[in-house]
Amino acid sequence: MPLLPAPTPRTVPLHVIRSDGLAGWLADQPSHRQTWVKAMGFAAGLGETLVLPGPDGTPDAALFGWGTREARARDRFHLAAAALKLPAGDYALHAEASELSPGIEALGWELANYRFDRYKAAASAQAALVCPAGVDARRVEIVAEAAALTQDLINTPARDLGPQALEAAALALAGRHGATTDVLRGDRLCAEFPMIDAVGAAAVEPPRLVDLRWGRTGAPRVTLVGKGVCFDTGGLNIKPGSSMGLMKKDMGGAATALGLADMIMALGLDLNLRVLLPIVENAIAGPAIRPGDILRSRKGLSVEVNNTDAEGRLILGDALALADEEQPDLIVSLATLTGAARVALGPDMPPFFTEDEPLAAALADAAVTEADPLWRLPFWTPYEGLIEPGIADLDNAPGGGMAGAITAALFLRRFVTESPRYLHVDLYGWTPVAKPGRPKGGAFQAARALLRVLEDRFCTTI
Repeated sequence: MPLLPAPTPRTVPLHVIRSDGLAGWLADQPSHRQTWVKAMGFAAGLGETLVLPGPDGTPDAALFGWGTREARARDRFHLAAAALKLPAGDYALHAEASELSPGIEALGWELANYRFDRYKAAASAQAALVCPAGVDARRVEIVAEAAALTQDLINTPARDLGPQALEAAALALAGRHGATTDVLRGDRLCAEFPMIDAVGAAAVEPPRLVDLRWGRTGAPRVTLVGKGVCFDTGGLNIKPGSSMGLMKKDMGGAATALGLADMIMALGLDLNLRVLLPIVENAIAGPAIRPGDILRSRKGLSVEVNNTDAEGRLILGDALALADEEQPDLIVSLATLTGAARVALGPDMPPFFTEDEPLAAALADAAVTEADPLWRLPFWTPYEGLIEPGIADLDNAPGGGMAGAITAALFLRRFVTESPRYLHVDLYGWTPVAKPGRPKGGAFQAARALLRVLEDRFCTTI
């Protein structure tokens, strides 16, 4: 539910207290409160919640444990736990604890309210938070709505979110913000984007490329490219069942690009925005690409397909080539691209790649300040030979099993040769176990940190 604009007579104070600050706080409280807190065993451990009754038994205040610095370092959005634990009511933050960022915690509270209820009713949280002083409530709501859009798309199974439905979601977003769109399919797609066409050729719903534009013509130009594989069987290099179960999320890059675009447009950033979504299903049928096939890309580079399950980089390559032709100030690719990235960094921290040092530093800082973790990996040029098969310009799946995230990023870099800045993010797009502010399921990763960088570096001077 949205942040409340102001407290009312019914608003319950919510005191956030560190473990080492509880004794001092209690010393200033009336005896009946001291007795209640001690009787209930509240120790201000991280995530502990306690409602303090008033004389008539109704809530008079609530306590939330802020724990220790060491405990807080293990996660983020800590206050979001209170949104789910507190009884129905309106609460106003009283942050006795230090090291609390009201803006981040207010956002976490809102993110905790997300429910994916398309197929089964889900009870929503009933505790509402008064917007803390100095926090932009409108911005919090815009970010939370964009996160929900992304999570809904990722959570929806492929039967209900194939290429046509994902295209419709992009067009609906464009309509809400007055953006223009072009969708390429059929003969036009085959002629201009042969790798996108080839990857999606075996699916019942044909492949397509969505091209969305928004913003002032003379503004800094930013192009987002999002991988839209609505389901990935692996193609003829078919995945085992254990690896196919989450493949509805293989369009997480496209979903994240739409979520980031939603925030950019809703906030009215002074950008000339373009969003390119190559959308396919990697299916198995007669027209499917085969191991050993060689594809010609939009860039003119030939690509040997040594594994049909490395299809994301193929469709991204064609879309990146199109983006590069305009030489925008920044190209960002977002993709659930490699398992190697997850082996290296786990599900919570996507790696990013860029050769622009100021951009890398800004994104690393934003990842911390926005509580949106990212970690830089290198475009390690000495590995270029690994993606050169000899029979073609590029190999989509070099053997050996080493440096998979890096070689995939190097593959993509080959398609961006004219633009001054390129950034690639290898997403996971999924929260395996529910955490504060992050329900189990589709995850909204990297977009908030990217938004901060775009605001700080590209909405002023390039």
